[in-house]
Amino acid sequence: MKLKDRLPTRARLREIKSLKFLGEVIFEPNLWHFNRYSVSVASFVGVFCCFLPMPFQMVPCVLLCVVLHCNVPLSIALVWISNPITMPPIFYFTYRLGTLILGEPNTIDSVELSITWLSSQLAAVWQPLILGSLICGLSLGSLAFVIVRLYWRWKIARYRAKRQDRSKRAAIRT
Repeated sequence: MKLKDRLPTRARLREIKSLKFLGEVIFEPNLWHFNRYSVSVASFVGVFCCFLPMPFQMVPCVLLCVVLHCNVPLSIALVWISNPITMPPIFYFTYRLGTLILGEPNTIDSVELSITWLSSQLAAVWQPLILGSLICGLSLGSLAFVIVRLYWRWKIARYRAKRQDRSKRAAIRT
C-alpha cells in the first residue's frame, strides 16, 4: 500500500471542523501534489507542528502548508505523531530538555492528566516546555526534511540507473 493511500482525503479534511475557517484555500491543487519540494517541506512542517505544546496542532500545520505551498495531507498525518498516547512522554522530554538548556531545576515530581494540575503547573513549566518543544520541532523537522530529500535523490538515481541499464540491454539485443 502506497503512502498516498494512507493519507487523509479531501473529503475527510472537509469534515474537520477546526479547518473550516480556511474555506476552499486548503483544496488548492498545489497543496496536494507529491513532488520533492512539497513532500520534504511537508515533512518538516508536520514534524515541527507535532512538537507544538498546544491543542489543535493541525490548524498551525495547515496554515504553514498554505503559506509554504507544501503537501497538506502528509503534514497532517505527521502531526499525529503527537497523539493522546505519545503526547505525555514527548512533552515531558521537551520540558526536561528546556530545563537542561535553561539550567533550571526540574520542578515536576508527578504528572496528572487534569485541567487543575495543568493550570497550577503551567506558570512554572511554560518557558522550558516552549524552548524544548521549539528545539525538538526545529531539529527533528530539519532531520525529516533532509531524510526525505536524500531518499528522493536516491530513488531518482536508482530509477535512472535502471532505465539506463534497460536501454543498454535493448541496444545489445538489436
